[in-house]
Amino acid sequence: MTAIPAAAGTRSLLAVLLPSMLVTVIASDMVNLVLPSIGAEFGASEAELAWVVTGFLLVFAVGIPFYGRISDRIGLRRLFAFALLTYAVGSALSALAPDLLVLVLGRVVMGTGAAAIPVLSIVAVTRLMPADRRGTGIGVVSAAAGIGTAAGPALGGGIGQLLGWPALFWLMAGAAVVLLPAAWRVLPDDVPPGAEPFDLLGGVLLGLGAGAVLLGITQAQVAGFGAVLGCLAVAVPALVLFGWRTVRVPRPFVPPALFGNRVYRVAVVVAFLAMVVNLGGLVFVPLLVVEVEGLTPGEGALVMVPAGLAVAALSPVIGRLADRIGTRPLVLSGLAVMGLFAVFLAVFANSVVLAGVGVLGLGAGFIFVLTPIISAAASALPAEQTGIGLGILQGAQFLGAGTGPALFGALVTANGGGRAAYSVAFAVMAAVVALAFAFAWRMRAGLPGSG
Repeated sequence: MTAIPAAAGTRSLLAVLLPSMLVTVIASDMVNLVLPSIGAEFGASEAELAWVVTGFLLVFAVGIPFYGRISDRIGLRRLFAFALLTYAVGSALSALAPDLLVLVLGRVVMGTGAAAIPVLSIVAVTRLMPADRRGTGIGVVSAAAGIGTAAGPALGGGIGQLLGWPALFWLMAGAAVVLLPAAWRVLPDDVPPGAEPFDLLGGVLLGLGAGAVLLGITQAQVAGFGAVLGCLAVAVPALVLFGWRTVRVPRPFVPPALFGNRVYRVAVVVAFLAMVVNLGGLVFVPLLVVEVEGLTPGEGALVMVPAGLAVAALSPVIGRLADRIGTRPLVLSGLAVMGLFAVFLAVFANSVVLAGVGVLGLGAGFIFVLTPIISAAASALPAEQTGIGLGILQGAQFLGAGTGPALFGALVTANGGGRAAYSVAFAVMAAVVALAFAFAWRMRAGLPGSG
């Protein structure tokens, strides 16, 4: 698969990838602030409502590595089109849902399609764009992911309050339908060179184990410790069997050599921990101003706007900087900023303005971490491992997206749910950033992509 030679071709590619990434990432948390409205309409409990979020996140986080692996054997055009079509069908099903069960089913279908877009977008940039433009391309795609993550609650709270929650899903379905013919025209359909079969059972075991872990994390707050133990009883044997197959079969789902690269190993860990903090902030800062300060969901969502604008402005610039000065300085700087603003939120976020400043700092720091980390990992991977490597990396990232809100939600609940409880959660975010900083420090200067 050859690089796109012309600047016009590069622009066309990014013109498809950016909005596709935007609409699918928005879907992950756009329902957070309208869950009370959904619960009132369907008479659902908090535990039942949690499945509107959990159902999407489960298939999203588990599906990303599968799509990454499959992209090593199937052309991007067909995979991308399947993803957009599935996402549109799931969105329409959610919008038309007559009860909570159908809504959760629609969210699962949405997640099945959405899971493909992040990893296929990075794979497309890595394979199709010239080497000297890949940092910028990854920056643009990361900008869309960051904007989508920040815009999800804002869009959900604003449109949900104005037009009702079904309007959110109709908007997503329409966007996917519009993007489908453009993606079919721009993306190539040739099979990557060196494609060969892989261990599908190993992939199923990995998905089962990771999905059970994520389910236990997300259900702990509403279903109790027994749910965690039940999920671990599934996850541990599945992951042990996955590890056994990885070292025994001739073509494992995840090649063991993948984790022999220090840059890649560090990238996976740092992406996970940074996403835990980033999404925790994006979820709990709006909840703070809604539940503690008494704002409406639409008003509370406004604190997310500055963070989205900062991500949009910084991501392409950071991609170019990563190509020039390397990954390590940018990642360490970004983590330092995230830690500083997590402490700021713990101490000072007692007004809408200060909460907005805090989430702006978290978002800006996060994009200094995410864009260089992805670029470094993509550059460090050999061609035959690009799909699965980026799939595992982004799977870890979105596993962090599920872990963060669950972890900090448990902390807020355990501490009584008031302003002091949110301060505790933000202080723990700062501790998680410190752990990520310790791992990022291990990216020695002189390694590819490490600066």
